[in-house]
Amino acid sequence: MKRDNSQNKPVVGIALGSGSARGWSHIGVINALAAHGIDPDVVCGTSMGALAGAFYASGNLEKMEEWALNMTRKDILRFLDIKLLAGGGFIEGKRLMDNFREPLGNLEIESLPKRFAAVATELDTGHELWLRKGSLVDAVRASIALPGIFTPVRLDDKWLVDGGLVNPVPVSLCRAMGADIVIAVNLNGNIAGRHFRSISGPEKKKNGEPGAEATLMGRVSSDLRQRADSLIGRLFEGQTDTPGLFDVMAGSINIMQDRVTRSRMAGDPPDIILAPRLSHIGLLEFDRAKEAIEEGMKCVERSMPALQELL
Repeated sequence: MKRDNSQNKPVVGIALGSGSARGWSHIGVINALAAHGIDPDVVCGTSMGALAGAFYASGNLEKMEEWALNMTRKDILRFLDIKLLAGGGFIEGKRLMDNFREPLGNLEIESLPKRFAAVATELDTGHELWLRKGSLVDAVRASIALPGIFTPVRLDDKWLVDGGLVNPVPVSLCRAMGADIVIAVNLNGNIAGRHFRSISGPEKKKNGEPGAEATLMGRVSSDLRQRADSLIGRLFEGQTDTPGLFDVMAGSINIMQDRVTRSRMAGDPPDIILAPRLSHIGLLEFDRAKEAIEEGMKCVERSMPALQELL
């Protein structure tokens, strides 16, 4: 068993799983673990887990939490730079990543105070790629490139997409990086079939200002407005009898990640699984950070007897 020689303790790793907006719960999980004196040595993440892991491993988790708690639907539409003619996805992601460059700067993964790695998928071959060197921001952007939503990323002459396609909860990566004990955070339990949205009227104006939909629509050329309206409508509320484009995409992603997660963790089980109960939060409902973070903390508290026995 590999151990931290300075303290003669087992090396603890945390595998932060994919889950889009449910990924805010990683903040609550990490904070609750820290409150109980549990500080993982190895941090591995997939998709939103990679984003949370990057902030944590670089010592910037508080900044991520502050940003998440202040996010509104209008902010979501502002950061999700929708370009319906962009190749490979609706969202380019440049504005989102530019927002992260301020706290994460030009950090290289090798320079972080904690061992960190992100998972991405090589589009041409389907191979799982472990990003353990180079730009931290670039690694995160590749790991969150959800197919059909975000455009793929070109790194080292390879097109990369979301790591959740192949390894939604990177337990195997934690072990490969030296972890004796792996805490897995699985956000994909019981999510299959929880994707349907309904369609309501346009977002109402508040304080005389245009709603989020109107703000976005002003940036979309008139010949694409019908397609944009359908997409944005399904990001939020309403009601419909027939699944639309976003329903199908979100539902398919949920089913895939649920099944792949079960298969991967059956073959390489973690020492303990933390599973926040967040199946009610939709794929892109990033404005629900408060409840996601709170559930992450509650999940740790429910699991503390098992964690204490393990550690």
